Amino acid sequence: MLLCADIGGTNTKLALFRSGAAPELVGVERHASAAVDDLGALFADYAARGSRSLDAVCVGIAGPVVGDRVETTNLPWHIDARALGARLGNVPVFLLNDLEALAYGIPSLRDDGVTTLQPVAADPTGTIAVIAAGTGLGEAGLVWDGRRRRTLASEGGHADFAPRTEREITLLRHLLRRWPHVSWERVVSGPGIVNLFEYVRDVERLDVPPALADAMAAGDAAAAITGAGLARTAPIATATLDLFATLYGAEAGNLALKLKALGGVYVGGGIAPKVLEKLRDGTFIEAFRAKGRFRDLLESIPVHVIINPHTALHGAARFATERLAER
Repeated sequence: MLLCADIGGTNTKLALFRSGAAPELVGVERHASAAVDDLGALFADYAARGSRSLDAVCVGIAGPVVGDRVETTNLPWHIDARALGARLGNVPVFLLNDLEALAYGIPSLRDDGVTTLQPVAADPTGTIAVIAAGTGLGEAGLVWDGRRRRTLASEGGHADFAPRTEREITLLRHLLRRWPHVSWERVVSGPGIVNLFEYVRDVERLDVPPALADAMAAGDAAAAITGAGLARTAPIATATLDLFATLYGAEAGNLALKLKALGGVYVGGGIAPKVLEKLRDGTFIEAFRAKGRFRDLLESIPVHVIINPHTALHGAARFATERLAER
């Protein structure tokens, strides 16, 4: 049995798998990450309730994994694989960046696990790019080594935001008043949607309808903005969502260029399925393709949105299965 976790800034998902050539999902549960005080206790309790002895644990987590340790980017957690393994009965614990886990899960995706924005043929051994906006912005790659695909970990979401237009230059100047370094995550993420909204409000002077202001104050501000943008009930929300989609597409295109991702680009994370209608209207793909002399190359790359919410868990199970087989 494998205990796998997909830990983001908002949600922590736990799953049990029966190991095998194609690990079988037994059960999944979700917790609010901010409500988790003790990750080891959460894992131990979940395994105990499943009445299963564990053979391995694999954790996909939003943060840079260095050796056997990771410090989360958007949570106040430090995780040590050896200490966690000892607490769970001396089982091996594997740590992955959350986008690595998502990338490992891509080969297991079925047709109903994705929807396609740019339907062109993929190079079957070409590099695959993975980008995912949620609480943060993650990026990774999958490369063919002659026998199988291996992941490339990355913290590319924290690379410098690169404006392409006068409007985006103004946006960068606005954000530099708040932070000395503006990354892509500051504009392409859940908090990034709020940052874009504030730019449109404060710099472009669009009005905020009272109903939208109330919805933002009452709960998830980014969700309120995107909901109003999709429904087109508030011009400021529509403008924010347009800007978000074009920036998301632009950075997906940047990643495709850097990896020469002829195997395709996969858009994951919690936001994409919720704004799928917007991603399909051409705004995202036009920004993805708009790379000057390399437009033709970008037009030859398939672009998919991952809609299976358990892809990263399947990726963690696949990774753990491979590592156990190598022991």
